[in-house]
Amino acid sequence: QVQLVESGGGSVQTGGALRLSCAVAGDTFRNYCMVWFRQAPGTEREGVALISSYGSTSYAGSVKGRFTISQDNAKNTLYLQMNSLKPEDTAMYYCAARRGGGICRLKEADFGYWGQGTQVTVSS
Repeated sequence: QVQLVESGGGSVQTGGALRLSCAVAGDTFRNYCMVWFRQAPGTEREGVALISSYGSTSYAGSVKGRFTISQDNAKNTLYLQMNSLKPEDTAMYYCAARRGGGICRLKEADFGYWGQGTQVTVSS
């Protein structure tokens, strides 16, 4: 059973930075498509960034150039470096995992493993 535990959220001012972490336990996560999602109150969950099992990355347009997804295979940990934060980035951030082949994409229904979330709040 794969378990995901996020950390690193907090409150920052506009223009600030945070780094989220997602520790993965129960399997070698290099075999997984890993994604960061976020959900603000009253909105649908939005895919933010992904990294495939081959190491390729992709980002939502709203965060491209500001956020960077990466992974440390030795630590079995996924990261999301968030720079130049804006109030509209305020949300609960979740990491998610999908094992195996197939297309790695920012689609919520593809993912069976989820963390509990970490809150990011950006004030103006």
